[in-house]
Amino acid sequence: MDYQTYQPHPDLAALVQCYWTLEVPADINPPKQRIIPDGCIEMAFILGDDIKRYTSETDFILQPRAMVLGQTIEPFYIEPTGHVNTFAIRFYPYGFANFITNSIKNLANKETPLNLLFGKEVSEILEDNIIQATKTSDRIAIIETFLLSALKDKNTIDKIVETTVDAMISTSGNTSINSLVKDDLSKRRQLERKFKKQIGLSPKQLGKVIRLQAALKMLLNKKGENLTDIAYENEYYDQAHFIRDFKEFTGITPSEFGNDETMQLSSKIYKD
Repeated sequence: MDYQTYQPHPDLAALVQCYWTLEVPADINPPKQRIIPDGCIEMAFILGDDIKRYTSETDFILQPRAMVLGQTIEPFYIEPTGHVNTFAIRFYPYGFANFITNSIKNLANKETPLNLLFGKEVSEILEDNIIQATKTSDRIAIIETFLLSALKDKNTIDKIVETTVDAMISTSGNTSINSLVKDDLSKRRQLERKFKKQIGLSPKQLGKVIRLQAALKMLLNKKGENLTDIAYENEYYDQAHFIRDFKEFTGITPSEFGNDETMQLSSKIYKD
């Protein structure tokens, strides 16, 4: 499994967290992989064989080969049908809303084909250019040209949303919304409406996801002596609270995590 990340152009760095590539050789009996929420929206191009996304224990769909994966609040499973070769763009939580006119909340918990967001002709040209490129650097140049042209107004980021999300990220999801809105109910409701519009999650949901990601990184990098330490470092009320949140977003407990082969991909992606 070869997973690589690349930094965006400075003009896009406020909106794009990174570009990433994933290559995995074909496997006769590939295990399902559990994908967990990370608070980000991603645009992905499947350059290898098709990838299944399971909608139930046995039912699945084939993911669109050029798509946007909206916000998720629960884990889901994917399974390659052969060789995996993917190029993708990971946006900051407030990032992708600046490139489209569609409501972000309509993208949640599903894959949306690019042509439904940018039009058939534009999407087909972009996908063809990405496919025909032979190097990751060329694909990055193509997508950056596309994103910069799609970004009609470079001041479209809502500063209240940006400030709140940045505070959440810098504190690993432990920023109190009340501390930001000073217990002003009208400001809280306004912030929640803006979050739904630009991110697709409420401030509380995003905060829980960001805090879980911080705890997951500690678990993956073995920076906590035990679960109690990880819970304490990430300001969970207690270990039971940490375990409950962990299971909500991953479907398993922290103690089951290390030996779960369905978490191999997520472990690789979220370790660093």
